Amino acid sequence: MQDHIRNSKLFHRGLSLVLVAGLLGLTACEKKLGAEEQAASSSDIVLTTEAESEGVMAIAALGLNANVLPSIEGVTIDGQAEDLAPVNLTVGVINSVVKDLQQRLMNLGYMEEDEPTTYYGDATSKAVQYFQRQTGRKMDGITGVDTWDALMSESAPHYAAKLGFQGDDITKIQYRLYNLGYLTESGQINGTFDQDTETAVKKLQEVNKLTIDGTVGQTTYNLLYSDEVKANIIALGEQSEIVKKYQNRLIALGYLSGEADGNFGLSTQNAIRAFQSRNDQVVDGYLGPDTRSLMDSENAKPFGMRLGEQSDDVKNMQNLLVKYGYLSQDKASGYFGELTKDAVIAFQSVNGLGTDGTAGAKTLQLLQSGTAKSKPKPKAKANTPSRGNRGGAAGGNSAPAGRGDTGSGGSVSSGVGGATVSGSAGSLISIASSKIGSPYVWGAKGPNSFDCSGFVYWCLNQAGVGTSYMTSSGWRNPGRFKKVSMGELQAGDIVVVRGHVGIYAGGGSVIDASSSNGRVVHRSLSGWWANNFITAWRIFS
Repeated sequence: MQDHIRNSKLFHRGLSLVLVAGLLGLTACEKKLGAEEQAASSSDIVLTTEAESEGVMAIAALGLNANVLPSIEGVTIDGQAEDLAPVNLTVGVINSVVKDLQQRLMNLGYMEEDEPTTYYGDATSKAVQYFQRQTGRKMDGITGVDTWDALMSESAPHYAAKLGFQGDDITKIQYRLYNLGYLTESGQINGTFDQDTETAVKKLQEVNKLTIDGTVGQTTYNLLYSDEVKANIIALGEQSEIVKKYQNRLIALGYLSGEADGNFGLSTQNAIRAFQSRNDQVVDGYLGPDTRSLMDSENAKPFGMRLGEQSDDVKNMQNLLVKYGYLSQDKASGYFGELTKDAVIAFQSVNGLGTDGTAGAKTLQLLQSGTAKSKPKPKAKANTPSRGNRGGAAGGNSAPAGRGDTGSGGSVSSGVGGATVSGSAGSLISIASSKIGSPYVWGAKGPNSFDCSGFVYWCLNQAGVGTSYMTSSGWRNPGRFKKVSMGELQAGDIVVVRGHVGIYAGGGSVIDASSSNGRVVHRSLSGWWANNFITAWRIFS
């Protein structure tokens, strides 16, 4: 029965191609057809083409066994004409069967979770290549009958990088293994899953108590970017001269206080985490190769608490701002939100420091000196209503209606339906909007290509929010932001759904790096988002 259905579909597909060619041949005599003849012929087949992202020279038109037919301008695919799907799905094709293809690729782990679309783009092609590699097929990224049947089979394998595989995904895996100390030399990052890589993966799995099989499936991949991963390098509990060397460097950069003793304790681990977060690295608390290299360089950023951080150090700094009148006591929560940023800016302005809103070494030194200037009391003007503090910065004054806790000096972003979003949330949305159309690339973190979590990571850091890279799985519990429901969403919130993450843009829309669309898009929050919703996080509060 299945063979019969497949043969029937193939017949209709082949027939559709013949009809396409027929349409081309009949163009010259189209004017001679009667109205009834035109209606009968034009309703039989409707096809659509759409330009691919930059780098694709032309739309791959419908083809049979790689015999490419020319595209037909102005002809679109009828969503109900399922039997007219092309025999070969390839980059540029738009058809509703692509939704089924993408959903299957997502279910098997070859494609990042997303709302499936009808568009067969670069990301879909790359996911198909990974499946073809997994099953020993030619990696052409084209879904023909053989690839389709294998993918839809109940025995189709899940994604698992293993010995002998080559690709960009292998390079990313090796790079992370190197920084965790499981690969010891940079030359081992070669894009080929060789014996060294397999040995490193097995060691990672052993140390982290996973099934030891030497392959990188979804569980092992998520662990690689988790802050719970155990490394095979200089870590908590070690005592050595190299630890002492980097303790001195952390002290010089303002991340660690006291004297270096060579003992890798909790204070050293926390200092390394703070350094990694401030310098846009994966935050794991280990002295890996990248972390050591950056610490040794002149490009290392000194300590500075900033928007989005949460710690006891932040709370201590807030209490000092309270002491000098820049912040109300009830706002000293340990979370560096927009009110704290405004208070820091006000303190810096009054005390002649650079007003960047970051509590760096100079700002903290002055706060702790006991000689800092308190916040000036506002001067009352006769017959003039008091304007209060700007932006609700400090002293307990609330922000203007509709503005929330947004920071002053932020950009203003146009929202859906003509609404505007100001302050830091507006800045985040403006930054995200500037990347609409950028290509989706699995594992990319910007600035010119992204995956979903890489896009959120890049945008937040560009907006001044100190956060480390997390996969979509990591965003389920980042441990620092305010949790909100879907009904409570505000512009600038981070929306987390099953296997995916995006930035809420207001008006029921989201900006995200979409694997199914193959690029960064601005789209409505459809039922798919509601059905797969896990949580959302309020960044600016």
